[in-house]
Amino acid sequence: MKNLLQNIPDTLPEELFEILVSTENIQIERIVSRGHTTPSGAWYDQDRNEFVLVLKGAGHIEFGNGRTESLEAGDWLEIPARMKHRVVWTDPENDTIWLAVHYS
Repeated sequence: MKNLLQNIPDTLPEELFEILVSTENIQIERIVSRGHTTPSGAWYDQDRNEFVLVLKGAGHIEFGNGRTESLEAGDWLEIPARMKHRVVWTDPENDTIWLAVHYS
């Protein structure tokens, strides 16, 4: 058994992406942010739907239509395929741990 809240590096110069499970139909990953955001002007525009859950910390996701969602531990979103989105804020003082499930 593994723990999603453990084994996080002390230094995190870049956001940490770890694929936990990957098949033809689904990919599950842990993402750890510590003040990281999507680079300015960049957007995620994915072929698959995404279910994202904040396990710890907090973050803000902006959508291509201008809407912004604030998420804290326990909050989740479903992001349909091709919906442009980006992370515009994560807590710079504490880890934000996301569980992202990408599926067809």
